[in-house]
Amino acid sequence: MGTRSRADQLDSELVDAMGELIVQLIARGEQIAQRFGVPVFCLKALHVLDSAMAMRDLGRQMHCDPSFVTAIADMLEKRGLARREASTADRRIKNLVLTREGVGLRGKLEREFVAGMPWRNALDEDERACLLGLIRKMISAGSGAAPAAASSTAPAAGSSAASAAAGGATSPATPPTTGGERAGEVSETLITAQPAG
Repeated sequence: MGTRSRADQLDSELVDAMGELIVQLIARGEQIAQRFGVPVFCLKALHVLDSAMAMRDLGRQMHCDPSFVTAIADMLEKRGLARREASTADRRIKNLVLTREGVGLRGKLEREFVAGMPWRNALDEDERACLLGLIRKMISAGSGAAPAAASSTAPAAGSSAASAAAGGATSPATPPTTGGERAGEVSETLITAQPAG
């Protein structure tokens, strides 16, 4: 019987932990959708629609087929949450726009969803910024974009070269791709933490 390396064990635990987190997020979304009487698949559409958006762009953002976007638009219109409008730039293009009721529901859904998120309750603001940076880094690596190499020639976190490597200058809305000085502390705490029970 072979033994796993520490790296293999860590990867296995990450898969398990991410799976548990995804299950929690899906369950949370289903609970909120049921409470507000909106189909689950409309939650993402409501989140994405912060201004008028061409239906094809909505499909791209949601990674779904155009026919499914049509079904979402129909459902939102039926509930009085959105309406279709012809684009002012090209009348052949239909934009989906939230109604006043849609904007109000969107705000309620987002407040409710965020309030119960595990990172909101378990992590401070710096830790959440670090987590966001790590998630974006993983998404970038998974999408085929060149991940930031962690080598001896890599620029230091927070340097202008690091900002350039991360896609340009950072802004208050875009946290660094590393967690900064405290990232190691957070990681070590999470690695050594033992599950309760």
